Amino acid sequence: MIVYKKCSEVDIDLVFKAFNNGFEDYIIKLQMPQEFFIKRFFGPEGNSLDLSFIALEEGKPVGVVLGGVKIYEGINTMRCGALAIQKEYRGLGISQKLMELHKEEAIKQGCKQLFLEVIVGNDRAINFYKRLNYEKIYDQSFYTLNDINKIQKSSELNLSIKPMETAGLKIIREKILDVHINWQNDVDYLEKSEDQLTLAACTENRLVGVISMNKNSRINFLWVNNSFRNKGIAKELILEGTKILNLPKVTLGFPNNSSIQGFANHTGFKQDKIAQYEMYHTL
Repeated sequence: MIVYKKCSEVDIDLVFKAFNNGFEDYIIKLQMPQEFFIKRFFGPEGNSLDLSFIALEEGKPVGVVLGGVKIYEGINTMRCGALAIQKEYRGLGISQKLMELHKEEAIKQGCKQLFLEVIVGNDRAINFYKRLNYEKIYDQSFYTLNDINKIQKSSELNLSIKPMETAGLKIIREKILDVHINWQNDVDYLEKSEDQLTLAACTENRLVGVISMNKNSRINFLWVNNSFRNKGIAKELILEGTKILNLPKVTLGFPNNSSIQGFANHTGFKQDKIAQYEMYHTL
């Protein structure tokens, strides 16, 4: 008999085991130490044990759904941070029940929408979510520049690039509320991330560009003032960031944004094979 409990009602070891077992044969490798799992998935990822559910058979973890709530782009949102079912227990309705509990909890929390990301090509999962009334809204692409030396300084502006507090990104975000930013690049996420480097580019005491990136080579936030675009500011920010972090390459991940995609293509970034859909379910 399968029993369902909130993850806050069981030992964290069981939650970790359910996650690891469920993703054992996933498209991309997600195996990780327990300490890293806790720090990431219940830190920057925004999941909460009290909003997550686990499936157990005679005390053995066989499935888990992680959930987290926040005001995301102005809407109270429940995100599915992970749904993992052990291979031998798939097709038995466990994922259906976990997602029912996930939705019920979202309603209790006053959420107006459910949200999740899914790997393109994972058709079984995509079709499952569609049956639950999730709709694909955004395509999220990933790009890599394997040789940072391919970027050449091209700005003729007298730029001053200095570190700034990650919290300062909130001011920039307020200016571009109409631009969709994926969950893992949102300011709340970056504030909770360790080893995040945020740089501001100024000219004549005016803020004209900002970048936020980490030692894992990922650029999470890149913004240039509309009046100063196509002047090499983004390139200089990337060069300065990679110099400080001593990175030979960088990656970008973003949803449906022609400006960033054009910049990535022009700068020499190559699109990765892995891509994601962002799916939403309005409550």
